[in-house]
Amino acid sequence: METRMSSVELLLDEGAEAQVRAEWTALADAGLSSLARHDAASNRPHVTLLARVGLPALPLEQVELPVPLVPVPLVLGPPMLLGSGDRRVLARAVLPSPALLALQATIREAAGPADDEHFLPGRWLPHVTLARRLRLVDIPTALALLGEPIDASAVAIRYWDPATATLTTLASS
Repeated sequence: METRMSSVELLLDEGAEAQVRAEWTALADAGLSSLARHDAASNRPHVTLLARVGLPALPLEQVELPVPLVPVPLVLGPPMLLGSGDRRVLARAVLPSPALLALQATIREAAGPADDEHFLPGRWLPHVTLARRLRLVDIPTALALLGEPIDASAVAIRYWDPATATLTTLASS
């Protein structure tokens, strides 16, 4: 039984990606948990629109769209902590604009019904991950390393299949 989650993700414009990578590097340079330590090709700053076990690559060219999928303006806002226990995920909240919410709803509808509540309206928390498994004691140091909110644009949508380690561009501007 397959348990790895495939995902549909928004990729950031070059400038915003560089700013997020700079925050990853600042965390790593301070000896903290950081996504900078992961060198896989799939490791890029992104916003996950949908993730499911067995999610197929969506044929977006066949989806009737009210507007172009990308670009979508984004604001990578304040830091947020996800999870529980003695380690957390550190992320930047992505402010949920009407355009972003409409895009996520389009992707969710194109994928068909599922029982994962994390991506339903009112439950989805758009974010860009900065670190995983950050120790609680390190949170004040990590927060001090982060800059101001980042104005960004989502310029591409990709599909990630961890079972085959395949990245597929679904749309780009």
